[in-house]
Amino acid sequence: MTAANSNRDAPLCLAPPAQQSGPTAFTMPAGAVDTHAHVIGEPPLYPWMPDRAYTPVPAPADAYLRMLDDTGSTYGVLVQVSVHGQDNTLMLETLRANRARLKGVVVPTLRLADAAYQAMVDAGAVGMRINVLFGGGGITFAQLDDYDALARDWGWHIQFLLDARDLPELGPRLSKLRSPIVVDHMGHLPISAGVRSNGFQRLVGLVRDGAWVKLSGAYRLSAEAPLYQDTIGYAQALADAAPTRCVWGSDWPHVAQWNTMPTVSQLLDTLALWVPDAVLRNQILTTNAHTLYGFQP
Repeated sequence: MTAANSNRDAPLCLAPPAQQSGPTAFTMPAGAVDTHAHVIGEPPLYPWMPDRAYTPVPAPADAYLRMLDDTGSTYGVLVQVSVHGQDNTLMLETLRANRARLKGVVVPTLRLADAAYQAMVDAGAVGMRINVLFGGGGITFAQLDDYDALARDWGWHIQFLLDARDLPELGPRLSKLRSPIVVDHMGHLPISAGVRSNGFQRLVGLVRDGAWVKLSGAYRLSAEAPLYQDTIGYAQALADAAPTRCVWGSDWPHVAQWNTMPTVSQLLDTLALWVPDAVLRNQILTTNAHTLYGFQP
């Protein structure tokens, strides 16, 4: 690793399980979408941010595609990982090589030439992400209005990785955005905060008023081991608020996970606990995701 990509304070992540399988609680529907995953390269070809919050293991495209196959997922959505900052090179390369199967959420730089943004769209970028929780993400809320304008220009939604406890303060700004909103990992709110907390209720209100939400990241919120049953209340409240605007994501390769490393099978079985109704669960895995990301089975 070069000096520019070193950070001795960024702890080394665990690797995800090499062997994966589909859910045990149900059969994956045809056209299922994993709406949240990352590909991660290695320096110097794919530099890491020096201010990153963790040091990942490589997560190449072929490993992700194999995971999709092994779990019965038809499509996938790659989200630009914070350790690569605003250098979307690896993700865009992966999208171009898998146009029929993958879409992407980029972390773009402002004021690029139109040709650069058009190249992202042509590769399969359908949204952009603002990550305020992990170092290296590259975008802050100080630039929110500019990024809202950029997203409108290119037909993108804006995906937020934030802590729902901040929504009482951020909510008024988010409500003024003209771009569609997607919230990561059920608001990344620890279960200890509770369904009745002000932050979570603000999230429910935001989703009820038109935002999308990813039913994902259970292991980031839970105080338990898989299947993370203490997260059921969060997921069901969000699914009740907007059943047509909930999507599911694996969050592979589960970066910055320091406890028990989950399998995707366990995370899908957790989805079955969250959404026991098969019709709604299949809608979350297929129709909702197809609508948000533009998949056309």
